[in-house]
Amino acid sequence: MIRIQITEYDYRHDLYALVREFYPGTEVTTEILPPEDNDFVRLLFCDGPESGKSRQSRVILLPDAKACMDRLDRKNYIKRCVFEALRDDTGKEPPWGTLTGIRPVKLALAMMEDGRSNEEISTYFHDEFETGNDKISLVTEIAEREKKLLSKIAYRGGYSIYIGIPFCPTRCLYCSFTSYPISLWQSRVDEYLEALFKEIDYVSSKMKDHALQTIYIGGGTPTTLTASQLDRLITKLESAFSFESLLEFTVEAGRPDSITEDKLQVLRHHRIARISINPQTMQQKTLDLIGRKHTVQDTADAFHMARELGFTNINMDVIVGLPGETKIDVEDTMQKIRELGPDSLTVHSLAIKRAARLNTDWAQYAAYKITNTAEIIDMTARYAREMELYPYYLYRQKNMAGNFENVGYAKVDKAGIYNILIMEEKQSIVALGAGGSTKLCIPEENRIERIENVKDVGEYISRIDEMIKRKGDRICR
Repeated sequence: MIRIQITEYDYRHDLYALVREFYPGTEVTTEILPPEDNDFVRLLFCDGPESGKSRQSRVILLPDAKACMDRLDRKNYIKRCVFEALRDDTGKEPPWGTLTGIRPVKLALAMMEDGRSNEEISTYFHDEFETGNDKISLVTEIAEREKKLLSKIAYRGGYSIYIGIPFCPTRCLYCSFTSYPISLWQSRVDEYLEALFKEIDYVSSKMKDHALQTIYIGGGTPTTLTASQLDRLITKLESAFSFESLLEFTVEAGRPDSITEDKLQVLRHHRIARISINPQTMQQKTLDLIGRKHTVQDTADAFHMARELGFTNINMDVIVGLPGETKIDVEDTMQKIRELGPDSLTVHSLAIKRAARLNTDWAQYAAYKITNTAEIIDMTARYAREMELYPYYLYRQKNMAGNFENVGYAKVDKAGIYNILIMEEKQSIVALGAGGSTKLCIPEENRIERIENVKDVGEYISRIDEMIKRKGDRICR
């Protein structure tokens, strides 16, 4: 157990994440000291939470210069001091340095848009955050690609839509998203759609003077809907919104066990080009463990079916760091993905969320080692490039296996624009459905305003008028 003692209340989450980088799996707590104790951060290494005994204490002195800094510089300075001390203590050098709770590409992109050179960006990341050269190169490569892709996006007059379908065949071991077993909710799906249609009508009436540029139907698993229900939903969107400015329409088909020919035919009928078929892994033993009720062959069959029906923009997701998987397992998955040849691929580093069963029932799965290394991440990047897929977006989360990142790779003309928009927060995204989180970009105030829908499906249905009232006129200003 490690206790962090500091006077800076606002920095406790950043220091917590930083210490966890060096001591993964160790319990870390924070304690706020009186303001007069303002010249250090103390790390107490304790025998255990019960004993409270300290077997080692590390005091990191903070020079007086920090008192003259603004809040952001002060925070970064304190994090660098802690990082350098822990690096000296452990001999470890986390590749992202002190970057915690930051979208690195968003920062690099903003600097590019301000006219800063790649060399200036590299120097800033190295000096300010102690970021490694490999990660700096990755960030600048992606930022350059995003800048080009976003050149056709209307930040002020345009917007995007997210449609949430919160049903899944089963709940995966690592999942913390809003999702409900379709077997238990099948009788209420039509009720859910009626509530969703009401929200669609409201949003379309408010946004009629704005240009709709991307639509993303996610979840959950949208293809838990029947073909008829899926057709009704897309037909509703087509009748409610103008698609004149639409650049991209994605349906996250997701789970192979929910994909059928008649559902894919519906998507083709509506001229939807971009779909996802997500195996997460091509190891059957892992699929069984994490609760995916499909086989490796089901994934291949769904992919081939989509290709035969004419889909030319298919994304696949894999997760590195799944319980019990080794580098050999991940490489075998990448080889099988390469044989299929998707148009884009997202490589996720497992993030163990608080509400996921893998966390709440950890003792049951503690025997399964979670492994993610620079060697594995580099190997997935090599396979992506062999498939002529290039990195186009990146994001990081708390508690990621190995403290790495999630990277989206795509063929030159197949990058997912919505994925970039949700990460870089350049354009307002109006979210509809249970658990939807609307992000309104207000550039003149340099801030993001969020409007949340309730997560519970039953609550969403019964309180749909309230969900609409929450949006009010805020979405169209």
